[in-house]
Formats: sequence, structure tokens, C-alpha cells
Amino acid sequence: MNDSTKISEPAPGGQRAEEPKEAQQPDAWTPSGEYNLGGEPRCEDLLAQAWESWLAEALAVDSPLARHTLRLSNEHGVVVARRQSGTGSAGLRALEEPLFGRASGPLNGPSLALEPSGEVDEAFYRPLLRMAAVLLREKWERAAESAAVQQTIRRHRLNEREARRRDNLFQAAIRLNNLNDVYSVLRALLDDVGLLYPSANAHLFLTQDYVDGDSRIQPLLLRHTSDDLNADAFLSGRPMTGTDADGTIRLAIPMRGKQAVYGVLSLALPGEDWDAPELQSVAMLTETAGFAFENAKLFEQSNLLVSELQLINELTKRLNQSLRLNEIFEFAMTELLQIFKADYCNLLQLSADNHFRIVASNVPAAANELYSAGYGFCGIVYSTKEPLIISDYTATRVVDSQLMDATGSRSLIAAPVMAGTEVVGVILVSHRVPNYFSYENYKLLQVLSTHIGLAISNASLHAEVRRMVITDNLTGLHARHYLNEQIQLRQRKDRCGSLVLVDIDHFKRVNDTFGHLIGDSILVIVSDVIRTSIRDSDIAARWGGEELAVYLPGIQSGQAYRIAERIRSTVEAHTNPAVTVSCGLSEWTFEEEKISVESLFNRADMALYEAKKNGRNRICVG
Repeated sequence: MNDSTKISEPAPGGQRAEEPKEAQQPDAWTPSGEYNLGGEPRCEDLLAQAWESWLAEALAVDSPLARHTLRLSNEHGVVVARRQSGTGSAGLRALEEPLFGRASGPLNGPSLALEPSGEVDEAFYRPLLRMAAVLLREKWERAAESAAVQQTIRRHRLNEREARRRDNLFQAAIRLNNLNDVYSVLRALLDDVGLLYPSANAHLFLTQDYVDGDSRIQPLLLRHTSDDLNADAFLSGRPMTGTDADGTIRLAIPMRGKQAVYGVLSLALPGEDWDAPELQSVAMLTETAGFAFENAKLFEQSNLLVSELQLINELTKRLNQSLRLNEIFEFAMTELLQIFKADYCNLLQLSADNHFRIVASNVPAAANELYSAGYGFCGIVYSTKEPLIISDYTATRVVDSQLMDATGSRSLIAAPVMAGTEVVGVILVSHRVPNYFSYENYKLLQVLSTHIGLAISNASLHAEVRRMVITDNLTGLHARHYLNEQIQLRQRKDRCGSLVLVDIDHFKRVNDTFGHLIGDSILVIVSDVIRTSIRDSDIAARWGGEELAVYLPGIQSGQAYRIAERIRSTVEAHTNPAVTVSCGLSEWTFEEEKISVESLFNRADMALYEAKKNGRNRICVG
């Protein structure tokens, strides 16, 4: 490209600064250097045209005037046309007759002159010359009238074309402003430009992502070279034009809205198909498209924001319906897969030993996997406390990730699950397609992770409060009311069960001798012995004071006795100062007609009393 020129802005009020090139041309009978006859403009080209017509007729009829030299002069005496005949005579006076206009009387204007070749009879030639001037004037006026008619026709056609063009621009503007879809606006602009300029090669270069697949729409690359019209138009916000060596006209018109310039419309078309003043109209159309694009973007973003708020509200409501951590993890994982149309979703929770454990995943092999707090993408999120987006894991491979490798994922968005200012978990959402997740997905996950974190914190707090309510603070065993509830529950569905009451012998003497702190430590040691001597499904509780209780579901008295003996012997062997325990045991079976928690406890208590009465450090069955 060998020429680059800035174009002025459209004139205020929407009027164009310049008229089309046909309108710029002066009237056919009023070129530059015009003069005036009788108040009516005339010009020399029409004089020459009338001269040729008159001379042809004069020669055809062998007019006596044609035997002499004739000349036609303008108002300044400059010869416009001349016909040489004979040798002429320098000593003879030329006969000259002015051309008359529509007004009466001679005027200082063009004249027809006869230069005699010899002696002539002026009385004979003067009328002929005058009649020739009148005829020449009539031909001149007819030519002028014909030219005026032709010019009027041309102007009418030009006005019609201008009206059609303005109507097309108006209809295009209406179509653009009625569109609420971003991609429809862009395609409509290119289609309208194609209709207005069929010979043009049109492209739209955008500064924003475009994934609709239209080859006419491409990303704007700022090369900052001297002949980069697109960059100049984008940076200056004004239309730019240039001309190639082959005469091709190149245009770069910024597509701008109220807030920013969003792209550049690039046109390349033959020079003969382009009128420079039309640039203002194309600029107006492109600017209209910029406003429509901006409005469509705002409409799209507002709809997205509304849908996201509805989604967040619904998700929060459903998350808060459950206070069980495992249910919240599974529900959050399922919802995130649907929201982001992802292939995989993994929720990881930070454990007390500073490891991430997968607590919810749609990858069965990954369930309960452990990773160190500094490993992979979890480590990045944990250390930065910020969300993360990876467009192509295979191409960049910032860190190694077993989950990404195992699933073949390439796109990833991740976010921390926060409890206050601390990271308690990480959400990983991935897809096998590169560049799958958008920046909007990245921001949405960040918001959703906050609400998931609140739900997890609420569930954890509820679980902790419940644990404190059902747990004895000193021994770590369950509270008595919890034991009662569990026995009632088990009696509804089990076939049998046993209850063991454990009492520390002479516990008051221990407190009086060694103090209450030692007494408390003895209680803790005995509780630990009980905890390590029973199954996970068994329930141990502090029944009151120095008395402890163990419920053994599905176990009858024979096996319960062996468990009680294991507790008794272990306590005797591993306490310091040494203490012993007495145990009372009772059982129930489904054959019993009347069985209750109270009766079960009463029988075990009576058995415990019997053990103490018979010397302590023993087991009695009620």
C-alpha cells in the first residue's frame, strides 16, 4: 500500500461533509471560467457545439459566408473556433456580429466575424452574417437547453440513487438496532456492506473472542507497522483509507460504541467502484453496528448475570437443605458437572495432616486418593488462595497432575474452598477439549466455590456442635442420652444386643489420695482402654461419674462377657496408679415380649452392684 490518509469525521447533524463525485462536477454548460449573457450562464463548449452544427449546414447549402474566413470569439475576444477560407486580406476590415441573448439589445459576449478574402459588398454580407449569428445563437440556446435537461436527468438519477442508498442505510440501521444477539449484529453488518458494495472484499477484525466460525470475522492483531490501516483506525478511532499500486482502495473503519472501540471493518474494492464521500456513510453504518454490538453485549451480559444469580440462588438453597458433608460434596460435584457441561469434577478436602483427599468425584478410580498440599494444581490454588484457569494443559503443562493425565483432560478451571481466610478444599473442573472454558466460567466457579465453602462450613460446624452435644468433654466417649437413643434405635431393627456397665473401684479413694487431676487422667485411660477394646459399630458412653457404659449391638451375653473381661484385665494391667474395674452385664433378644432401655440398664446396674458386693474387680451377668 503506497498511500494512507486520514478522513474527517462526519459533518454535524448527520450531513455529509462532501457530495458524491457526480454532484461535485459543475453544470455541463458552466465550466470554470464561465461568463454571463442576459443573466443566463453560457459556456464555450456549447458555443463550439453550436458552431459545428451551423457550419455544417452553411457548407451544405454553399452559403456565401463559407467563401470567406469565419471565426467565433468569446466575450474576451479569444477565438473559440475558426474556419480558414482563401488567403484573406490584411487590409480589409472584418465584419463582426454579436450573438444576441434572450434579452433585447446587443451584449458584450461572443461574436461571429467574417474576414473577407477580397472586396465584399457589406450591404449583402451584413444581413447574412446577422442571420448566421441569430441561427448560431438559436443552436447555442438549444444545445444549452438540451444540456440542462440532461443535467436535470442526471441529477434526478443521482438523487434517486442517493435516496435508495440512504434508505438502505436507514433499513440497515433499523435491523442492527433490533438485534440482541452479538453474532447476529456482526453478520448483519457484513451482509449489509456486501449488498451496498458487491465488489468489495469485507472483513471484520475484533478485539474480543469470536467462536462462531464465520471466516469473515477474525481477531485484530496490532502489528504497529507504517501501513497497518487497521491498527491506525483502531488506535485513533477514525476511518483510514489507502490505495494499492494496482488502484485498489483499502478502507479501515473503526466499529466503536459509547464505551470503547470493539473492532475494525476492513474493505478492499476497485477504485472505479468507490466515491470518497461515501466513506462517511459507511462510517455511520459501522458506528451504528458498534452501538448495536455494545447493546447486544450488555443485553447478553445482563441475561448471563440474571441466570447466574438464579443459578447461585437455587444452588445455595439446595446446598443448605442438607447438613451432611458427604451429601453436600456429592451434590456440589453433580451440579458443577451440569453447570459447566464438563467431563470431570473433583472435590478435594484438606485433612488435618495437610493432605488433600478426594471426597467427591465422577472418576471412580480417584475416590479417596490423597495428595500433598503442595502437589499439582491443588498446590497452586492452596498456596495462592486464588482461582485458576488452564486453557491447554498438554501445551503448557505448568505442573504435573495425575488427575489431568489419567482423564486426558486439557482444559481446567479450579477454585479454592474457603473457611474464613483459610483454604479447606479445592474444586477441580476439567474437560478433554482444549480452550473449553471461558472467562465467564472461571468467574462463575469462583462465586459458586464461595457458596459451596459456606455450605461446607455450616455442615462442619453443625457436625462439630452435634459431636459436642453427644460427646463427653473429658473422656471423649458419647453422652448418656446419645447411648439411650442408639439403644432404642437398635432395638427396632436388631435381633439382640448386650450392655456392659463399667465402674472404677474405689475411685473416691483415688481422688482423695492423688487429687482430682489424677482421677480425671484415670477416667481418660479407662475410656481409651474401652475404646480400643470394642468394634467401630459398638457405642461407648460415660454413664455418670466414674461409671462407663458400652452397648454391643447384635452380641449376646457370652461374647459380651469376653469383651468385658478384656476391658477389665487391660485396665488392671495398664493404669498408674493401678486401679481395677467392676462390670455388670445384661442382654436382650427379640424373643422377649417387653424390653426397654430402662430395663436393660436396670439389669446391668443390678449385676454391677452384685460384682461390687462380691469383692469388686469382677464381672457379673444380670
